[in-house]
Amino acid sequence: MEIKFYPDPILRVKTKPIKNINPEIKKIISKMSEIMQQKDGAGLAGPQVGITQQIFLADDGSGLKIFINPKIIWRSDKQTVIEEGCLSFPGIFLEIKRPKEIKIKFTNEKGEEKEIQADGLLARIIQHEYDHLQGVLFIDRVGLFEKLKIRKKLESLEKVFKPSV
Repeated sequence: MEIKFYPDPILRVKTKPIKNINPEIKKIISKMSEIMQQKDGAGLAGPQVGITQQIFLADDGSGLKIFINPKIIWRSDKQTVIEEGCLSFPGIFLEIKRPKEIKIKFTNEKGEEKEIQADGLLARIIQHEYDHLQGVLFIDRVGLFEKLKIRKKLESLEKVFKPSV
């Protein structure tokens, strides 16, 4: 298992729900957690490591949280703009506007249904990773001007891209 970089087509896949949390899913969680820590990431979604199922991990500094089959059920009207990075886009950072608070339903790694309200950094990480599960990338959340500013970096990622086997 390794990080998939833009423009790998798997990053555009809309993921499928996980039917049950079996030993294989627990192994995936363990490996994703390991990769996230090695890369010093705040979050990691299934597609970023070649998994086309609805799973992501998030850590805002208060401990690792696992989100399986998540569904954002509420977004605040108040929005904030914060710089984001992405492990699938090394060296690229963009100012992204997102709702300040969200409410999300999900299943945890123990198979328990949960619902939490998040704000601040955790809300930001959740929304970024949730987007990955929909095939939406953070570069999709900026205007043309911002995309033009990072065009050369995107082109260099495209040049070194090697398709998943």
